[in-house]
Amino acid sequence: MQPTTASASTPGAEPRPETDPGTHSATEPPADCDDAASGHIDRVSGDEPLLAARVHRPSDLLRLLTGILAIAVLLAIAAFAHGTTTGLEADISKSTGGTPPLLIKLAGLTSSIAILILPVAFAIERLVKRDGLRIADGVLAAVLAHGVSLATDLWVSRAAPQSITDALTQPITGGGLTDPVHGYLAPVIAYMTAVGMARRPRWRVALWVVLLVNSLAVLLGSQTTPFSIALTILIGWTVAYGTLYAVGSPNVRPTGRQLLAGLRHVGFKPVTAMRAEDVPDSSEQGDRGRRYLVTLEDGPPLDVTVVDREQQAQGFFYRVWRRLTLRSISTGRSIQSLRQALEQEALLAYAAIAAGANAPKLIATSELGPDAVMLVYEHLGGRSLDSLADDEITDELLRSAWHQAKSLQSRRIAHRRLVGDAILVDRYGAVIVTDLRGGEIAAGDIVLRMDIAQLLTTLGLRAGAERAVAAAVAVLGPDAVADSLPLLQPIALSRTTRSTLRQLARERAQREREAVIEASDAARQTRARSNTNEVAPADSRKDVRAEKKAEKEAIDDALENAREEDLLTQIRHQVLLIRPQAPVEPVRLERIKPRTLISLIAGSVAAYFLFTQMANIPFHDLLQQTQWGWVIAAVFFSAFSYVAAAMSLLGFVPENVSFFRTILAQISGSFVKLVAPAAVGGVALNTRFLQRSGIRPGLAVASVGASQLFGLASHITLLMVFGYITGTESTADLSPSRTVIAGLLTAAVLALVVTAVPFLRKFVVTRVRSLFAGVIPRMLDVLQRPRKLLTGIGGMLLLTATFVMCLDSSIRAFGEGNNLSYASIAVVFLTANAVGSAIPTPGGVGAVETALTTALVIAGLPAGVAGAAVLLYRLLTFWLPVLPGWLCFNYLTRRGEL
Repeated sequence: MQPTTASASTPGAEPRPETDPGTHSATEPPADCDDAASGHIDRVSGDEPLLAARVHRPSDLLRLLTGILAIAVLLAIAAFAHGTTTGLEADISKSTGGTPPLLIKLAGLTSSIAILILPVAFAIERLVKRDGLRIADGVLAAVLAHGVSLATDLWVSRAAPQSITDALTQPITGGGLTDPVHGYLAPVIAYMTAVGMARRPRWRVALWVVLLVNSLAVLLGSQTTPFSIALTILIGWTVAYGTLYAVGSPNVRPTGRQLLAGLRHVGFKPVTAMRAEDVPDSSEQGDRGRRYLVTLEDGPPLDVTVVDREQQAQGFFYRVWRRLTLRSISTGRSIQSLRQALEQEALLAYAAIAAGANAPKLIATSELGPDAVMLVYEHLGGRSLDSLADDEITDELLRSAWHQAKSLQSRRIAHRRLVGDAILVDRYGAVIVTDLRGGEIAAGDIVLRMDIAQLLTTLGLRAGAERAVAAAVAVLGPDAVADSLPLLQPIALSRTTRSTLRQLARERAQREREAVIEASDAARQTRARSNTNEVAPADSRKDVRAEKKAEKEAIDDALENAREEDLLTQIRHQVLLIRPQAPVEPVRLERIKPRTLISLIAGSVAAYFLFTQMANIPFHDLLQQTQWGWVIAAVFFSAFSYVAAAMSLLGFVPENVSFFRTILAQISGSFVKLVAPAAVGGVALNTRFLQRSGIRPGLAVASVGASQLFGLASHITLLMVFGYITGTESTADLSPSRTVIAGLLTAAVLALVVTAVPFLRKFVVTRVRSLFAGVIPRMLDVLQRPRKLLTGIGGMLLLTATFVMCLDSSIRAFGEGNNLSYASIAVVFLTANAVGSAIPTPGGVGAVETALTTALVIAGLPAGVAGAAVLLYRLLTFWLPVLPGWLCFNYLTRRGEL
């Protein structure tokens, strides 16, 4: 909770008093209230006109997804566990065989009538209380559920597997089958859920009793199956929450007038309530609620926080993601009831004061109806750290902030969000710690050290790394500060802090680009002036080379001078000056990275398709027909590809690097690709190799970037050329195939979309600009050495040719090579290679195999031959080189060349 402050709202906003009937007229807050006097807090009218009429609750979306998953699981069980479904129906039929038919019919008739009467009665009761919106939501959900039921019935009767049909239907005596989904039960359940009858105990019990009796009646009467009843309930429940999330639920947030009434209920005599502007980006620990400054008839003002279900749900999916991906720390429950949220904040408020921290004092709590709670604090006033001017942030203030953190840490209380808007400074310069709602009692060591790292970063952003570290060491001591270095990493910081650091990084990169451009322009102007002043002609080749070299040195010097360290690095350096032996290796906090999760999902999907294709390959027959001469040829081309890869890299490195060691580095890449995506592992390894070969880091990155940029252009060009040739092979003229035309049109449409959407255009321009800032100067160096350029270009073309020939030899090894031309095989290889680079699986495992096999089948090869050829090709180019790659990797590592 954060007390209402003058800095928390829009400056210059006109205050609007909120007065409850029965109280005296609104008055301005007392003169001693510095916040109110500043006029920075908006007063809110009694009916809260700015609140949305409807809200989209994340909990409704979560229930929708859960329902869809449950339906999928139910259908999967029905499809694959046919014996279980048949046995369940037999057991139910056997155990209920003695039930009198008259009783079953009577129960069915009574419950059917009651099912129709109860929803109508509830609708009448809601309309009398003028709550027609809920009834409209329920009717819409019922209509949609009925439509989904009909669609499901149609699918089961015409297209579903026989096992699902058997699990959801029963034979009818006169012929035919029962309905898979009860057309009248699903709409009733959807209606009941959407209108909120489940939150009213009497109506809920009555309706569920009726539904249970009706379900038992139709089940005992052999008119349905247990799976049909379960599917009906799930469809109604899922459609209801999908409707609620789509159209939104009525906003039940309490108004300001209800707040004043709630304060009177707990013994206060409020006069006015002024609304403070919501603090943005508070989704990391859940929304901190709506904050009010309340003036009383007698006594000092109060800070009141109102928390309701909608605000509490904000940031739900982000908190779930943090809980799944972070390890070794507690992130709190993703879903809390209002009672639990209230108790947690109250406990932390009392614990912070008991620890000696200067925190707001909680003096009252109360519920505001069934969907909101309020917490009443003493008003402390003050301004947030973010709103202070730079000259107001003194060393004494920094030390005072650290004293508050030390008080919390002495009782093992973790704040979890020590950012600028959670630290207030009152009129006397005292620091107040607020926003304790997301904190933790009896916190572990890692969480406490994360608080120190967070506060170091927060204060460093305002006062600089040196002052922030000095203040921390003066209060906590050097050991405690040094122990926090392993936690000084972006993932351990708050969401707002990470966003600020990213913005600063973009600004630093922009300054570096501007310095490079300025140095390049200055060098060109100097060269132009020198050419104008020349009198006698000189050796033009030497002059041009000298000018290029001077321009390159000027750009390198400008880039080196413009390079700045990020804030976290500056903090580490300051701490290491005090404790040189302090641990700096970051603690691994991530349980799973987003890239790893995406790789796992993509690899699983690709492996599924690959194994499906392999199941139909007659390996025994193909092995008997294998032509081993072509296998040897494929081995040769696979081995020669590493020579071509070394040429393609060294062609863009003007410096002298050992060709033999470069070949070993390319072989080492076969081992690296096993644990890294295909487009990432090779780039990182080549960059590291060039740096260890004596090339400066910036130049090494530029050389690899130039190689990758040229490789991309070569890949696209060769794909278009071979695609054109493939399209003209079967015709007498030179008209390209429709596939090539469609591909070019698709690329053109994508380019238009990127240029038309501002966000995409900015993203692409930024990335391309950052790429060319380092690559273009490197390309100028290469252009001065035609032999190097020819080596790079020849290596690129030779690398593509060796892989195409290896794939062709693998196909011919099974006697089918004559069916495809080299152009067709080149198109297949280039397409599959692009897919493998795009899918973030190690070495493109699964994705490349699937793409190659599919493309070869489309090109005209039998499925069995295509699968076997692809397996041989991948065995030679990916799996077998792993062991030599590991040996080369260890060899180069021991020699310090990797």
